[in-house]
Amino acid sequence: MITGVEWIIVAVVLVVLLLWGPSQLPKIARAFGEAKKEFQKATKEAEEMTEEVKEAVKPMAESVTSAADEVRKVDDKLLEIARSLGINTEGKTRDQIAEEILKRTKK
Repeated sequence: MITGVEWIIVAVVLVVLLLWGPSQLPKIARAFGEAKKEFQKATKEAEEMTEEVKEAVKPMAESVTSAADEVRKVDDKLLEIARSLGINTEGKTRDQIAEEILKRTKK
């Protein structure tokens, strides 16, 4: 027995046949097939481009991580020197701490 959804499909097919006629159906099907093929092609190209971008960015990301590690090491060393000289570092910028270290070491 045909249910509600199947009646809708049958109705759509009948409307298509009435509007374009049976001779136009192969052209319509071909157009849908070509559209689907183009969509899949574009999707594949986008995925390939995404992978290329990821590979291109990877060395840069590693360089940034390495540079950030170096900055942390310098900051740690700066704080270590400041503490050894008895300088309070809370709420101060790196430049302020460096200035105080220079003042203390000049004395």
